[in-house]
Amino acid sequence: MTRVTRRTLLAASGLGAASLALPALAQPRWPVRPIQLIVPWGAGGGTDATARIVGSLLERDLGQPVNVVNRTGGSGVVGHSAIATAAPDGYTIGMITVEIAMMHWQGLTELKPTSYTPLALMNEDPPGVTVNASSPHADIKALADAIRASRPGQLKASGTGQGGIWHLALVGWLQAMGLRGDHVRWVPSNGAAPAMQDLAANGIDLVTCSIPEARAMIDAGRAKALAIMAPARNPIFGNVPTLNETLGINYSSGAWRGIAGPPNLPANVRDTIVASLDKAFKSSEFQDFMRARGFGTVWAGPQDFASFMDRANTGMGEAMRAAGLARG
Repeated sequence: MTRVTRRTLLAASGLGAASLALPALAQPRWPVRPIQLIVPWGAGGGTDATARIVGSLLERDLGQPVNVVNRTGGSGVVGHSAIATAAPDGYTIGMITVEIAMMHWQGLTELKPTSYTPLALMNEDPPGVTVNASSPHADIKALADAIRASRPGQLKASGTGQGGIWHLALVGWLQAMGLRGDHVRWVPSNGAAPAMQDLAANGIDLVTCSIPEARAMIDAGRAKALAIMAPARNPIFGNVPTLNETLGINYSSGAWRGIAGPPNLPANVRDTIVASLDKAFKSSEFQDFMRARGFGTVWAGPQDFASFMDRANTGMGEAMRAAGLARG
């Protein structure tokens, strides 16, 4: 009698343990099909280049194709919206940029950093000042003097959408020189690559994107970098001085890029992506790729990335209100 009772209890105990394990075992394997990585900006720019190296490393690690898709338009709203409104299954993620902490201040969208599942911050870069290779302005001082002597709106600049980070960089620089933020007219573009093409065609006078994004045109001899808006020079572009060195203007700014998904990603999917992103970030392929192009690398996991974006959102709101670019 006692022997049977013990066997029964052991059998029941084993069945209970197996039942408790079933939910974990029942979780579907992820991923089992291709993943879409959305880029809100045009092909050929810094965001696109960063997304493509990240996508290739994720693909190798996860064992499924990772297709980079450029969804441009609306000063970044179209692509950012596509990421935020995707099905929360992990098969659509994207590279969100600093503009997500800016666009809603302009009334362009209701999207905010909190509209996403943050996965990882991977990059941060300062803006530069680039002109056409045939520009009469040999250095940043000559350009600054020409800007001061010009009529409001006479000179044109580009680099991103209206009110984007590179636009705000120009506004901050102009204000630091004692000029109105709109003294140089801003021509919106779908990212740095089309802006640099416009610069090379003499359609605009200057571009304020990051120097790495301008590198292709610089290396092709069609553009020249005059300055960088950072506390120190970029070692990869050591011949490009800071504004403080040349103009005595201690002004700096920066853009960042990270990977995020739509809200409510399942925990197992989120954790799998984050682990793969961490592996990609630490890889020699990613570090060498970014270093060779002068792109800055910085890592923050989901919680730290969320806190980083919250601070960026507050700071950008204050800056845009001061520049007259915010609504409400």
